Amino acid sequence: MIKKTPTILTLLVVVLAVYWSFRALLPQYNADNTIVETEFSTDRALVHVKEISKEPHAVGFPAHAKVRSYIVAELQKLGLETSIQEGYTAGDWGNLSKAENILARIKGKESGKALLLLSHYDSNPHSSLGASDAGSGVATILEGIRAFLKTNPNSKNDIIILISDAEELGLNGADLFVDEHEWLKDVGLVLNFEARGSGGPSYMLMETNRGNSRLISEFITANPEFPVANSLAYSIYKMLPNDTDLTVFREDADIEGFNFAFIDDHFDYHTANDNYERLDRNTLAHQGSYLMPLLNHFSNIDLGNLKSLNDNVYFDVPFFKMVSYPFTWIMPMLILAVLLFIILLIAGFKKKVLNGKDILKGFIPVVFSLGINCIVGFYSWSILKWLYPSYKDILHGFTYNGHAYIIAFTLFSLGTCFYAYHRFKVVKTSNLLVAPLFLWLIICGLLAVYLKGAAFFIVPLFSFLVALYVHINQKNPNPFLLVFLGIPALFILSPFVKMFPVGLGLKMMVATTLLTTLIFFLLLPLITKYRQKAALAFLSFLLFAGFMASAHMQSNFTKESPKPTSLLYVLNVDEEKAMWATYENVLSDWTSQYITNKNYVDSTLTKNTISSKYGSNFTYTNKAPLKEVPTPNIDIQFDTVIGSIRQLRVCITPNRAINRLEIFTNEVAILKADVNGIELSEYYLKNRGNGKLITHYISDIVYTELNLEIPLGAKLELTVYEASNDLLSNALFTIPERKENEIPMPFILNDAILTIQKVKFD
Repeated sequence: MIKKTPTILTLLVVVLAVYWSFRALLPQYNADNTIVETEFSTDRALVHVKEISKEPHAVGFPAHAKVRSYIVAELQKLGLETSIQEGYTAGDWGNLSKAENILARIKGKESGKALLLLSHYDSNPHSSLGASDAGSGVATILEGIRAFLKTNPNSKNDIIILISDAEELGLNGADLFVDEHEWLKDVGLVLNFEARGSGGPSYMLMETNRGNSRLISEFITANPEFPVANSLAYSIYKMLPNDTDLTVFREDADIEGFNFAFIDDHFDYHTANDNYERLDRNTLAHQGSYLMPLLNHFSNIDLGNLKSLNDNVYFDVPFFKMVSYPFTWIMPMLILAVLLFIILLIAGFKKKVLNGKDILKGFIPVVFSLGINCIVGFYSWSILKWLYPSYKDILHGFTYNGHAYIIAFTLFSLGTCFYAYHRFKVVKTSNLLVAPLFLWLIICGLLAVYLKGAAFFIVPLFSFLVALYVHINQKNPNPFLLVFLGIPALFILSPFVKMFPVGLGLKMMVATTLLTTLIFFLLLPLITKYRQKAALAFLSFLLFAGFMASAHMQSNFTKESPKPTSLLYVLNVDEEKAMWATYENVLSDWTSQYITNKNYVDSTLTKNTISSKYGSNFTYTNKAPLKEVPTPNIDIQFDTVIGSIRQLRVCITPNRAINRLEIFTNEVAILKADVNGIELSEYYLKNRGNGKLITHYISDIVYTELNLEIPLGAKLELTVYEASNDLLSNALFTIPERKENEIPMPFILNDAILTIQKVKFD
């Protein structure tokens, strides 16, 4: 029993360290017993979220104006003068819409650069209630400004509040502000509050055109209580095509800033489940814990001195908050680690603790565990979709039971590692440590060259080197010393095991299995002391089976975990044909009332349909009765030739209330184009995908005027899609409401009446 005691205690310390690595990421919400006027109150912020998220409030929806009026009234209650900036933009995505930005300004004592607080108030079309995205951001700013004015009404810098519009359609509100508003020249820094889920920690992600050194230094000085930020996420973010309103400020105006966005419970993103009830209270409190110290700090420093040419590596760690060091340290730290490794090898061979044969044997469990775990992780999502085809209808790529799968495959990876090292228990510990240490040095070397933001992965490697030194010089090292040396790996790396599949979808489960294996290697100085590795392997596999069983029991769709469904009525005006269409892979009972023949798919629709976030195509169609849906008037107002260029003007006027007009072309070069006087960029026209020319999100029943220039002799064909999200309420149809375990599918056109017409120019 005495021998088992250190094993049990050190395992408990490991589990506790993993738990704390997640627990320390964000504050714990507690309902306000006493309301302190000078502090940020999550409960007060929740009042705003509840009011904002009562109805879907996308651009053009009735509740859109209600939400705007509410925000304006709340700002005015704080004694702020508000204004509305209106205008049309098409952004960089060819999405035309009218934006109505809400603006207010708090004057500072000096005339330096201003701090801009940013979030957007429109929800995603058509069913999202927008509680998290981005009602939470608006509420954070409203409550934060209220508390700030109670404590610090005379800051050094001006504070501009921009609650932008039409972010969901193409960052149009931010584009309008950057292009046209006179206050832009005053802005020195932007704090943007966003969401891509309904819970979890909020990640700080910078946007800068240069180095991050000054920004991260000031962020650390501001001293937020629960910083969640690392240069790996920053590096990946810069490589991905992710855009927020802040991106417009950086790209078009060279203004830097910070995004604060939470991404967990991603399955709620842009759905009817993005509601007040499902917003994580801890997460909202986390947003407030960022805003208040940053608002106090950046409203009182020189914002004209934040640019830097140098980059820093940075990461958060429990108890120390943020750790940062310059990129110039990366190679010296790597060289130092390599030298220490070589020195330890020489010392080990001199002491005859290390020998070549056993070192080579140590590579076998490394290769075995890495190979098995990476293969299982890589194919896990494909296998899960094969076993549960309805998962394909969760377009987020993260299922309601996704967290159970993350835990399950983490346990599987641990089981594989325990089993591999059980088979090689006869090899002395010091020899077993060389192979994983060599692998980690290679990884850190590659990161130092190709992904410098992840260079902090070398920090726990130094603890590993110390542990190897201990094993070389001590026959029976103290297990509590070894577990202490393993804590940096657990604190720094454990959150990434969850972050990758949560942020990028379960297709990234391989990141979970790979990182779990690599962390296991860093804990080998301790784990090799455990005699019951076979029992631990069995326990890990048993728990893996248990969590897989739990995930299976949660795989059905319920009221709390509803199935995404879709249905459209598609009228081909030219052919006088109508059909029902869906994006579902596994038809729901609700959709099956209209899509009865799963084998019939209309290829003209599936090959070229109205655009969607992930390029989704219709999966099934079925013949539908012809309805007298009012179709738009398409008027060719101008058609002439000047030199080698043909100029056209087409005006499309709706005859019903619509939400979206989309125009596609055949493969013809568009030399120049403007829509309602808004010119489309040359870059967009050359790089537009799938023939899309323009999407016009319509606020009122307004026309769409299109001016085009094409090469003489080109045969242009326009396909006009006109859509309204009123299939369930239109008097021409009697579509029943969905069941309580079904919701509209996000990211695609849904619950819509869609007409299609072609216009040819020979």
